[in-house]
Amino acid sequence: MSDPMTVLVTGAGGFVGAEVTARLTAAGHTVLPLLHRTAELVRNNGRTVTPGRGTLTPVAGDITRPGLGLSDEDRRLVAGADRIVHCAAVTDFGLPDDRYESINVAGTRHVLGIALTHRTPIVHVSTAYVCGERDGVAREDELDVGQHPGNGYEKSKLTAETMVRKAAADGLPVAVVRPSIVTGASRTGHARDRKTIYPVLRVLTRGLVHTVPGHYDALLDLVPVDRVADLVTDATTRFEEAEGRTLHSVGHVLTLRDFSDVLAEYPSFRVPRFVPPSAFSADALSDRERPYHDRVIALYETYFRRRVHFDDTQAAAFVRRPAATGARPYLRRLLDDCLATGYLGPAPGPEHTADRPDGSTHR
Repeated sequence: MSDPMTVLVTGAGGFVGAEVTARLTAAGHTVLPLLHRTAELVRNNGRTVTPGRGTLTPVAGDITRPGLGLSDEDRRLVAGADRIVHCAAVTDFGLPDDRYESINVAGTRHVLGIALTHRTPIVHVSTAYVCGERDGVAREDELDVGQHPGNGYEKSKLTAETMVRKAAADGLPVAVVRPSIVTGASRTGHARDRKTIYPVLRVLTRGLVHTVPGHYDALLDLVPVDRVADLVTDATTRFEEAEGRTLHSVGHVLTLRDFSDVLAEYPSFRVPRFVPPSAFSADALSDRERPYHDRVIALYETYFRRRVHFDDTQAAAFVRRPAATGARPYLRRLLDDCLATGYLGPAPGPEHTADRPDGSTHR
């Protein structure tokens, strides 16, 4: 174990942030979770984050405010931090630009202000999708290569990471972790925070939209939340090794064909038809489908046409565990959890149980 540290964690109440906080306190570190509205830190398994062998000292703040809106007492605590882990971000799609600007962009600027003032090393959580809309290989050492962001969220994260890189060039010790599409736990598939791909699953499996633009060889990279939290934690505790690196936190890579085939295994699901984007017209959708397309599918459809693979050479050299395998079984775990919890409707009864290609059965 590394020597005990004091770590400021922004976004500590979030999907990834709570898991990072739990890992750091369990390892004996003091964590200062920056809390705005969240009064309690809850892990993905539903349990409250506890100090473990370390210490949990919440500080009240707001990343949208200069200086994070800290009290004098909390400012002194933060000034003594050995590391900052910046997880805080709004990850919902389709929000007004000023929402992304105030949290993802200005929020990062304010966190960097604290880090630069005290020369505190920072682990910045970005996204692999700063790559924008493109095909081919997205490398860890690339950032702004003239790409077109797929949505306002990606644009804001690209801007934020660019600011982090500038701070690094000015001498701030920095490590960047870029997760792909963050989803449920590796072993159980459970997710307490159903954003990213989950709203799309709900619309598609219920047959609310029947035709979707996409390429069957497009790639979806689903990374379990525990793998992301492990990498962020390792980058924090082994910062001397991580400094100056950008680490792609990637997971299970599925083609859109894989995705479609797995959905077809579930008798209760409707399976959408994917058509080439050039042949798709939203105007051809029925009046019933159109609202679901405009409110959900249109926000995520760029992920169904990108044939992008995330190079993780640096991350693979840094982590100390095997790469994720078994993409189709992992997707089934996600879907089973969604059924078990009622997110995608009730779990199918015994009369609908079907054998699976991997030898398991539907729950």
